[in-house]
Amino acid sequence: MLAEHDKLAREAADRDEPYDAYLLKLTEVEVAARTANAIAARIRAAGFPVAKEFDTFDFTAVPTVPKQKVLELTRRDWVGQRYNACLIGGSGTGKTHAATAVGLALCRQGVRVKFATAAGLVTDLEAAQQQHRLDRLLAALERIDLLIVDELGYLSFSRGGAELLFQVFADRYERGSVLITSNLPFGEWGTIFQGERMTAALLDRLTHRCHIFEMNGESYRFRESMKSKADKATKPKK
Repeated sequence: MLAEHDKLAREAADRDEPYDAYLLKLTEVEVAARTANAIAARIRAAGFPVAKEFDTFDFTAVPTVPKQKVLELTRRDWVGQRYNACLIGGSGTGKTHAATAVGLALCRQGVRVKFATAAGLVTDLEAAQQQHRLDRLLAALERIDLLIVDELGYLSFSRGGAELLFQVFADRYERGSVLITSNLPFGEWGTIFQGERMTAALLDRLTHRCHIFEMNGESYRFRESMKSKADKATKPKK
């Protein structure tokens, strides 16, 4: 407001605007600035590895994915209803891209989001447990509206790590939303949580109210690599 005060005051004086109109404009500038700052703060706090939007997502490369249904995740309704979402598919099919785009869109709508890889989250949980601050970390995660857990299934965990991750997911059941990306179908999640009983209990909670998308298609990275090689092969030599 202070930064815009002189500029708006001069413009109001030049147009001979009434004082209340000038105050209204000044207030609107302040509200817009605070809104922008709040959005930026939520995005920083979310911890996205890189900014990804849906305008650069190639839906034609994953024909099994219903575009409109995925885009509906960018509306905050499902988070308010404590639903979950799972993006399941092979490596390089855009799961992280889609999860990030959803998270960014929801940050802009006032949703508190946290993005973490499954391995990174387990590492943080194990470290917090060893340092006797696990309750504090779990309480912080409970305050998050949407927890995005990326790359579940890419790395294995210790039994203790798997149990801690299960606790996070179980604690959020009907209390907070989770968006998970995984390269493994549900039938193979027993290899992550090292036991059918824990896996069954998790899936029972996770899929109770859940949007599930199978993202199968050719790897984006493989496709780009082949395109690069083809371009080099056709490029005329000097």
